[in-house]
Amino acid sequence: MELAAGCGIRLFQYRNKTGSPRDVFAKAEVLREVAARLDVLFIVNDRCDIALAVEADGVHLGQDDLPLELARNIMGRHKIIGISTHRPEEVTQATRGGADYVGYGPLFSTTTKEAHEMPVGFAGLRDIRPLTPLPVFAIGGMTLDSVEEVVASGANGVAVASAVFDAASIEQTMRDFVRYFPAPSSPLHE
Repeated sequence: MELAAGCGIRLFQYRNKTGSPRDVFAKAEVLREVAARLDVLFIVNDRCDIALAVEADGVHLGQDDLPLELARNIMGRHKIIGISTHRPEEVTQATRGGADYVGYGPLFSTTTKEAHEMPVGFAGLRDIRPLTPLPVFAIGGMTLDSVEEVVASGANGVAVASAVFDAASIEQTMRDFVRYFPAPSSPLHE
């Protein structure tokens, strides 16, 4: 996280689909402390209880997770709630429901999820951009080769995993992604 923050990344999501709740909590607690020291936003994937327990900045929910309205009741108005969306109607629903941002995709095939929705491509992203004033983070298969058109298609940010972790130079790859997003690097951190 230190290296990424030094490259200009300001929003981090902790995603652990296989760990026990105790293990996820323990790791999230350490990551939260690092994020606070670095003055970056820290979001926990799926788990409102763990996000609150570690005093994360928010939670990111998928379509099969706790409904947005209930999550908002648990998290409160001051915490960030992001929603993964895959279809235009889900974008509209998340916007009307009070999400703070949406993740949209997958834009392309991805190796970080075994079962995922069909890729929506650049056209899918362009189609949903007028549906919401919320920040939109493109998800699924992001690469440096695609990020310029992803931004041109309406994304305010991208969720990246494999493109960074599989890179020959992780630091340079993070810097290359960040240059596509003028400060503040997260539209949620103003």
